[in-house]
Amino acid sequence: MNSLMCLAGVLILFVQTAVLPTEANIVDKTCSRTPNPSVCLSSLKSDPRSVQADIYGLAVIMIDVVKAKSTATLNKINQLLKQSPGDKSLKDCAESYKAIVEYFPTVYQAIKLGRAMFALEGMNNAVIGANTCEQNFPGSRSDHPLTKFNKDVADVASVAAAIIDEFP
Repeated sequence: MNSLMCLAGVLILFVQTAVLPTEANIVDKTCSRTPNPSVCLSSLKSDPRSVQADIYGLAVIMIDVVKAKSTATLNKINQLLKQSPGDKSLKDCAESYKAIVEYFPTVYQAIKLGRAMFALEGMNNAVIGANTCEQNFPGSRSDHPLTKFNKDVADVASVAAAIIDEFP
């Protein structure tokens, strides 16, 4: 009986070590093919869904991250607009981010229906919108209050686009 328990324990350990690295490897392999592997790894590994996800699931997780960061950026822009309602740069950024946020239902639907090009378009537009917002501010200032927000959105959206681009 004791040897049977030992054998069962070894078998369970073997199965765990044989299966789990494969699940972790999809994240590592996928992230290594993105423009920002560290952003990809930290985003995906912080989400428990990534343990069981395939490439489509990883894309949805990254799209969720892009949506959260885009929404946070739009909220920050709206907060800044309350302080400076006539600021044209902020108004232009608000328009860009509204378009980004409003496109997410299309992105999710595209993934669901296997229409990767529409999801890819949404993520590429998020990168463009974040970069356009950044360029709206005069000079080469990198200290305006949206710089970090814009960079974060552009980084995660470019990672999401790269993952979507890997779809078979």
